[in-house]
Amino acid sequence: MRRPTPVGVLVRGAGLLLIVAGPCFAQRLPRQAPTDVVATVGTIAITLEQVDDKALQQPAAGFGSMKLVQAVYEARRAAADELIGNILIEQEAKRRGVSQAALIEQEIATHVAPVSEGDVSAWFQANQQRVQGATLDQVRLPIQQLLTEERTQAARDDFLQKLKVKTPVRVTLEPPRQSVAAGSSPAKGPTGAPIELIEFADFECPYCRAAAPTVARVLATYGERIRFVYRNYPLAIHPNARPAAEAAQCANEQGQFWPYHDRLFAAPDKLSTADLKQTAADLGMDAARFNRCVDEHAYQSTVEADARAGADAGVTGTPAFFINGRMLSGAQPYEVFARVIDEELALKKNR
Repeated sequence: MRRPTPVGVLVRGAGLLLIVAGPCFAQRLPRQAPTDVVATVGTIAITLEQVDDKALQQPAAGFGSMKLVQAVYEARRAAADELIGNILIEQEAKRRGVSQAALIEQEIATHVAPVSEGDVSAWFQANQQRVQGATLDQVRLPIQQLLTEERTQAARDDFLQKLKVKTPVRVTLEPPRQSVAAGSSPAKGPTGAPIELIEFADFECPYCRAAAPTVARVLATYGERIRFVYRNYPLAIHPNARPAAEAAQCANEQGQFWPYHDRLFAAPDKLSTADLKQTAADLGMDAARFNRCVDEHAYQSTVEADARAGADAGVTGTPAFFINGRMLSGAQPYEVFARVIDEELALKKNR
């Protein structure tokens, strides 16, 4: 079963085609040999050759615009996770003296809540951009299938996490990394933190807004172990995104970037020039200074530099995150962030 990945949904007739939208990477994949061990489950080793037997059978279309280096890693990681899960389930079934099918039914299938019509309608209403004008009747069944798959995967992941408490699991598959400079961008958290999380975002992007609570949870969970950096990547399809990005830099000039950042994401319908200036006034900034900064486009070059840095790093859409150089694309769930961060913390601890 596949790990959750950022997906877009295209309507073709009555069905949905799921495509992965991802970044470009300049870095070559580390040269791990087929016989190298890339994961262990207790005393059981999994080699790269075993992983590739599954990974390299995946259709290339499933990885969208990713460059090959990242697509290969994603396919390998998904295959490794599936192999790990299968071993854990096989071992647990033997411990209990039951079949694997019976164990899956008892511990996974029974924990998957049925998808209701209300669930389908709620997903449909929240994802209008994804369905591209299709009616609910056209996409009802694919949405139901998607939600059932997501819930099944979540139940399986929960069960596997419990099994990993009994049996230690380690993954040593090398991920590609991209060098992304934080520069003088707005940041919070200690400079020397073991985790650097850089986000490229757009104030008019609904997916960036959806990701904001997850980012807040990540920062609250990891505290002083993480430094969060915000960089601008205004998309051409969002006419208010670039002015909002420049205005946020004007707020940063007065030490108010984060309150201003939060206000803009909280009110996506208030991104006109007048609204941007009013928000600054509401936050108690020096209005004359702020307005002059906005009118003179004082930080236009800063926003443009951020956008170039993002493009150079392979960003093609927002939000895009880099965790110690490892890219996550899209509004990923908290568990995906936590997995990568925990791996990075363990890696630093073992060095």
